[in-house]
Amino acid sequence: MSTTTTIEWTEKTWNPVTGCTKISPGCKHCYAEIMARRLKAMGAGGYENGFQLALHPERLVQPLKIRRPTVFFVNSMSDLFHEDVPDAFIDQVLDVIRKTPQHTYQILTKRADRLPVYFADRTCPPNIWLGVSVEDRKHGLPRIEQLRQVDATVRFLSVEPLLEDLGAMDLTNIHWVIVGGESGHKARPMQPEWVENVQAQAEIHGSAFFFKQWGGWGADGVKRHKKANGRMFRGRTWDAYPATLQSFAQQ
Repeated sequence: MSTTTTIEWTEKTWNPVTGCTKISPGCKHCYAEIMARRLKAMGAGGYENGFQLALHPERLVQPLKIRRPTVFFVNSMSDLFHEDVPDAFIDQVLDVIRKTPQHTYQILTKRADRLPVYFADRTCPPNIWLGVSVEDRKHGLPRIEQLRQVDATVRFLSVEPLLEDLGAMDLTNIHWVIVGGESGHKARPMQPEWVENVQAQAEIHGSAFFFKQWGGWGADGVKRHKKANGRMFRGRTWDAYPATLQSFAQQ
């Protein structure tokens, strides 16, 4: 079934695909890979092969069974645009999305080069929020331009884990920016000035800004559990959402 989640910026996760492969520095300490190993050890269905890529067509019906408008993070345990996921299966996922206009679907990928190719002859459903991961300059910044080539209702960036100062960013027509530090025992630190740079540019471009967490390293440079480090930035929480989902933001 789709699963209620503790991820701060969504409501439920829906995983018609599980498993993935690493392609950039942001993948190094992948939380989904760690989770998949735990689920396999627990005997959870769908994780018999751990973090190997797997399609789950039987899960396609899950959102159809939920009538209440819900915000779904699609494939929190994978990447819908992974090179080994066939276009035909992505088509099936999008067909479910079209059939459930009451829901909002957040789709995040690191395979941004596939986005303009896939959507060249397809329309992105209006209830999709389409996003890319931006962890550093080399791998992350080019994804923004590839995302911008798709006509999506909401385009967003997951700047997590933020691994370095991103410098100048073109956030034109980017509606939402999420920033977060890495968590876990091997977490890499995030510097406050890196966050400040992203927040300032989001404000200039009119992009809603959401600060998710400091992660394993606090703003003071001390390593602690992520809950102890919290999610305060500049003395407050930052929980902005794009205007199309302000009702969820106010819950």
